Amino acid sequence: MAKILVLYHSAYGHVEQLAEAVAEGARETGAEVAIRRVPETVPEEVARAAHYKLDQAAPVATVDELEQYDAIIIGTGTRYGRIASQMAAFLDQTGGLWARGALNGKVGSAFVSTASQHGGQETTLFSVITNLLHFGMVVVGLPYSFQGQMGHDEVKGGSPYGATTIAGGDGARQPSTTELEGARFQGRLVAETARKLHG
Repeated sequence: MAKILVLYHSAYGHVEQLAEAVAEGARETGAEVAIRRVPETVPEEVARAAHYKLDQAAPVATVDELEQYDAIIIGTGTRYGRIASQMAAFLDQTGGLWARGALNGKVGSAFVSTASQHGGQETTLFSVITNLLHFGMVVVGLPYSFQGQMGHDEVKGGSPYGATTIAGGDGARQPSTTELEGARFQGRLVAETARKLHG
């Protein structure tokens, strides 16, 4: 049974919803799945004033636990087309794991949320994937075998680099059925890949 970590940062709940869908997909394969969030670095009064979603149930992750998993699927919102600072701060603490090669050969994957269709979904995915490659991980995306990301019948996220959602400038748009299906598909694929690589 593969052990999967879904690690995320979500300011307004969109990435949290994707994280839950990714975990559902991974669990469908029989994998053991943990959902964790990275520590919030924004002061609480600032977060409240900005209407952050502060009631997220996932426990806060520690850097030391990362090596316990066969696969790590990272989700984050985008900030100016790149990874959110909260996730970057967490990953910047993994130098010891990197130096020991603790994540070499494990499976890595990414999913993100942006305010708009052109708000940096792919660049943010690549900013996560860059970290995964530096760790020596085997990267799994969201291939076109997930047909939901094809076509132009609706506004939707998703790319071959990972599942995505579009939140809207005010955060009012919630992940669509198609976007959540893409996240589940990605979770299943990561778990299946981890099982093949790590038994």
